Amino acid sequence: MKAHDGMYIGGEWRGGIGTQAGIPVVNPADEQLIATVPAGSAEDIDAAVRAARAALPGWAATEPAERGARLAALRDVLVARKDEIAETITAELGSPLPFSQKVQVGLPILVAGSYAELAATYPFEEKVGNSTVYQEPAGVVGAITPWNYPLHQIVNKVAPALAAGCTIVLKPAEDTPLTAQLFAEAVHEAGIPAGVFNLVTGLGPVVGQALAEHPGVDLVSFTGSTAVGRQIGATAGAAVKRVALELGGKSANVILPSADLAKAVNVGVANVMSNSGQTCSAWTRMLVHTSRYDEAVELAADAAAKYADRIGPLVNAGQRQRVRGYIEKGVAEGARLVAGGPESPREQGYFVSPTVFADVTAEMTIAQEEIFGPVLSIIRYEDEADALRIANGTVYGLAGAVWAGDEAEAVAFARQLETGQVDINGGRFNPLAPFGGYKQSGVGRELGSHGLAEYLQTKSLQF
Repeated sequence: MKAHDGMYIGGEWRGGIGTQAGIPVVNPADEQLIATVPAGSAEDIDAAVRAARAALPGWAATEPAERGARLAALRDVLVARKDEIAETITAELGSPLPFSQKVQVGLPILVAGSYAELAATYPFEEKVGNSTVYQEPAGVVGAITPWNYPLHQIVNKVAPALAAGCTIVLKPAEDTPLTAQLFAEAVHEAGIPAGVFNLVTGLGPVVGQALAEHPGVDLVSFTGSTAVGRQIGATAGAAVKRVALELGGKSANVILPSADLAKAVNVGVANVMSNSGQTCSAWTRMLVHTSRYDEAVELAADAAAKYADRIGPLVNAGQRQRVRGYIEKGVAEGARLVAGGPESPREQGYFVSPTVFADVTAEMTIAQEEIFGPVLSIIRYEDEADALRIANGTVYGLAGAVWAGDEAEAVAFARQLETGQVDINGGRFNPLAPFGGYKQSGVGRELGSHGLAEYLQTKSLQF
């Protein structure tokens, strides 16, 4: 696994400008140093934005079908290198290799393919009365991505931006920069023109901030915490710059009395434990009717125990400490621990035990704040009105689930949830459907045609 000594700017790997000491990349499963990447500077961001700006006219003028062909070539390179990428993600993030192969790499390959097709078929021009309305590229995009799904989050931004005719500067998360470097290699191999995609590794407060406030960036697309999203939104707003923000979540898994309880609980626990709970859309609050509550708690505790040896570590020591702190706070506020706990299950690595809390009330910290770890809170409700009040009773609105014996009953409830997407009776993730949140879960949508629209601006010509 090689790490590059420089940044990918203007179609070539080059050393940083005024670059500080390198950023260590650590394997969270054994705490060993696996690589060091450059900590970029504001000067590196400036060079990357200049390269993107220089490449913009040519790429924007490229026929959409040709842009789609380049994205198809990119997808093919990702397919050819999928094992190497999956092993890299496992090394720097810690997700188990089968999960890295199927989800961490498999899903973004599907997304890249979907944008290859969409670029060639999207209606970039339409007639409206005596006007012709054009959808044109938004310009230079600054993309800031998180570590939890390192390739998926990159593809979610880069593929639609390139399909739209934008050029892009990517600042990946400090914890998972090696995946981003492999992606840059794939872009190069796919024949995407120099300057269309640029990569600068570095620290959020330095290069992330420089990218968000750079006058040569037209749109900032950020995925991460709501706290950082607020800062980026404020910075972009001051410059009247467009933003797309995919932020935190505290999603409710509502199990109505008519549901298949065992299935709903088991799928719900699996959802929370997936990626060690490091998923913004995880259903971290399980809402169960009081008549079936005790049974659900028992089922959830049993299900969580099965994940003890199957989940990977958290991404770093700070994240482990944060999650342990939330578990301790849950106990202190009176929730009942029925699985797991704050103690580390292994001597080495940033592991946290799969944890389930019962007797959680809607006001508790663990029911209100995003923990980003393998921690499930089970909350009792009295009737549907109570369940709806609890489900909608957070600042977030990213995802959710509803289970019922009758699909129409589940849909009726789901329509009342203040959230961006809801899975009905275990509905599968759809990479073509819009993904994004209500309230403080973000601004804008990713995936499919809605994701492409984020990177377009509208011009009308009247005749």
